[in-house]
Amino acid sequence: MVTTYFSYSYITRNLKQSLTRVEQQPDVAREAAYYKAHIGKVKTVDEFMKDYRLYHYATKAYGLEDMAYAKAFMKKVLESDLNDSNSFVNKLVDKRYREFAAAFSFNGTGTPVAQSENQTDEMIGLYTATKKSQVDALANDSAYYSAQIGKIGSADQILNDDRLRNYVYSAFGIDQSKWPRDTISQVLRSDPSDPNSYVNTTFASQLTGLNTQLAQAQSDVSATKTKIADYTAQLSQPGANVSQLQVQILVEKYHLESYTKSVASLNDQISTIGEFVDLAGAFEFSSDGSLPSGVPAQTAANVTLTAKRFDDSKSAVYAAASPLSEALAITQFRNAILKVNSIQAFVSTPAVYDFALGAVGLDPKEVSQDTIKAVLESDLSDPKSFVHTLKDERYVELARAFNFDAKGNLTTPLVAQDPAKVLQLAKDYVIAALRQASPEQQKAVRAQAQKDATSYQEVVAGIDSVSELLANRQMVDFILVAKGLDPKKVSTDYLKKIFASDLNNPKSFANTESDPRFAEIAASFNFDSKGNVARLPLMGPQKQDQFRDTQANYLQQSLEQQQGDTNPGVRLALYFQRKAGDITSAYDILADKALSEVFRTTFNLPDSMAAMPIDQQAKFVDKFMKIKDLSDPTKVAKLLNRFSAMYDVKNNQTSGQVQSPLLNLFQGSGSGISDATYLAIAKLR
Repeated sequence: MVTTYFSYSYITRNLKQSLTRVEQQPDVAREAAYYKAHIGKVKTVDEFMKDYRLYHYATKAYGLEDMAYAKAFMKKVLESDLNDSNSFVNKLVDKRYREFAAAFSFNGTGTPVAQSENQTDEMIGLYTATKKSQVDALANDSAYYSAQIGKIGSADQILNDDRLRNYVYSAFGIDQSKWPRDTISQVLRSDPSDPNSYVNTTFASQLTGLNTQLAQAQSDVSATKTKIADYTAQLSQPGANVSQLQVQILVEKYHLESYTKSVASLNDQISTIGEFVDLAGAFEFSSDGSLPSGVPAQTAANVTLTAKRFDDSKSAVYAAASPLSEALAITQFRNAILKVNSIQAFVSTPAVYDFALGAVGLDPKEVSQDTIKAVLESDLSDPKSFVHTLKDERYVELARAFNFDAKGNLTTPLVAQDPAKVLQLAKDYVIAALRQASPEQQKAVRAQAQKDATSYQEVVAGIDSVSELLANRQMVDFILVAKGLDPKKVSTDYLKKIFASDLNNPKSFANTESDPRFAEIAASFNFDSKGNVARLPLMGPQKQDQFRDTQANYLQQSLEQQQGDTNPGVRLALYFQRKAGDITSAYDILADKALSEVFRTTFNLPDSMAAMPIDQQAKFVDKFMKIKDLSDPTKVAKLLNRFSAMYDVKNNQTSGQVQSPLLNLFQGSGSGISDATYLAIAKLR
């Protein structure tokens, strides 16, 4: 029997030839040809999943064959928004699902629409989540207030705590933008039963005059309405001076508007004074802001009353989150969004406009429509565009949810690199940087890596051609590091040849290079044959790089499965080699049965270790293995050579197989070699 060590070593030394042999096998070639011929005809997730051969080809490519039966689950995976950290697929621990979702673009690539079906579903999910989170936030605020108010010892403590202050302000209708902190502090220290207290001398003393003014203003409104009615009636009388009457009507309407505003203003002032008096009465602070010994800031009755007032002030939030209101809003949104064909139609359709703003946490009453138009017309790839100047992620989220161009018409994105690719590249870069850092350096390295990632995201948005990209060596180095390549060993001239290659031609320069990562880099950008940014044609739900990755993964999976039929150890080694670059912590290994088996076998640890608490297992991983070494192909190769030798020892011991041919290399004719010696060989680094 050929040992795991020899089989694995041979395959890795001749990986390209091994994959080519698999590719030429009739059944593999037949399935690959079918996939290539039919994937371009797929328009929806349902169509894709109904085609057994397409669907199973793809699930096998991403190691998810055993989950192919769970179509409802897999549909959620495919429809997830990779850019949303709260989307279904991003909440799954197993990274294979995210890789599978990233291989497709089910985003309505046909007739332009304000939103694709996926975008609509995501917005509805966001709306529901936002409404729930708003209610949860209110509950948390109330719980926080109840827990903290008994610990308060002065008025200033309330005002210094943002959550307590906001809670009290909401409960008593106080607008922070209108009233200085010192004013509210004085009110809290007031005793409404003391005529000389601040709240009485400064505010309550005004009530008599304000009520008199209000009565007069209300009288003026009534009198003015009467005059307008009289003048209007005179218009139809014989001999009426129509022109003069119309002027008088206009004058009185102007007066009416003024008086009406006065009524509203006076009502607000009177209401505010009432709120201030109530606020003063709700707390027990002395005039210096302290509390008498043994006296709490609020009585139990006032704590309850304040909580009720807070809930009443948030009644609109509770109402919007009720099941009936949500269901009605969702139904209206689904029906109305189909008719939106421009930004003007968007802002003119309340069922869409209010819903969309509410979904991202914006209040339609507090945001002007002109602002929303400018947001939706913004170029998300331009960091200087209007939406980015607002410095508010809610507006960015809104702009991403719809497909409008600078003129307010429907369109599709045009970027050098798709957002999902940029995000993944940024994540890979941060991971690569952290792997090379010592524990003491982690914090500083992470901060710098994230800064570099942000810079890349901003710069790549403005790239219009291959020449611009390659002219920015900092960006190039970022990409290479993210892909696990050493920038010092890759020249710009070499990359020019890679990007100039025809990726659809298997004999092109990029496709014939021994390291496939360079072709992957080129395929991840939306450059045409002239090197300019373009809307590249899709193969159904897949972009050029997604299709390439799927076919390459299918070959790799086929190779691993075929090797596993002969020797499971070889499959384990190949799988670990493929996954090594994605491992960022001990938990990534422990969460994967195959990876954890490789680890235990390599270091001769018992299978019973898997029953230990996960944190203890992680300590073992960190003790025996340096995670950062897994980004170094040479060190991974040494690790897997050790694994393959150990795998043979373990299986010879447990299954009674004949002695491994590997041992024959180290023994004379007829002489034996102990397992201890074999273990020593396996442990050589």
